[in-house]
Amino acid sequence: MTGWVVRPSIESDWVAYRALRLEMLEDTPLAFLETLETARRHPEEHWRRRAANTSPSSRLFAAVDDDGRWLGTMGGFHASGSRDPHLVGVYVTPAFRGREHGMADALLDAVVAWARPRSGRLLLEVHEHNATAIRYYERHGFAFTGRTQPYPLDRSTLEREMAIDL
Repeated sequence: MTGWVVRPSIESDWVAYRALRLEMLEDTPLAFLETLETARRHPEEHWRRRAANTSPSSRLFAAVDDDGRWLGTMGGFHASGSRDPHLVGVYVTPAFRGREHGMADALLDAVVAWARPRSGRLLLEVHEHNATAIRYYERHGFAFTGRTQPYPLDRSTLEREMAIDL
């Protein structure tokens, strides 16, 4: 038994989601498009809405410990007018990182299952200096598409697009 499960989030998860989101922004700030300071200012309603998983264009999955604590998260987002969905909000708490835990793979499997009926591929954007994430994505079949864009929080650096066929 792993002591954790992967499942879609629900509104009542908002406190656990908020705690993990603040942890992820502190742990790996360059991986996300929001600062810790900004996230700390969000009202309760913001967290409830994001955890509720009611949008048909997105899905938030969590790896949840037996005690209800969120240990990791990944989400899918399919923007209106976009052909392909995106993998977003990827994070696993440090104590559960690594292949021996299988948590990141289980989360990715959940997002892929959500994305597969929507498109033939899944996209993501990764900061050019996030080597650990890039290695993980490459191990799982993602490849660079050649598209880049400035990273919104530091426009002197880039986010690089990767894709995997589903």
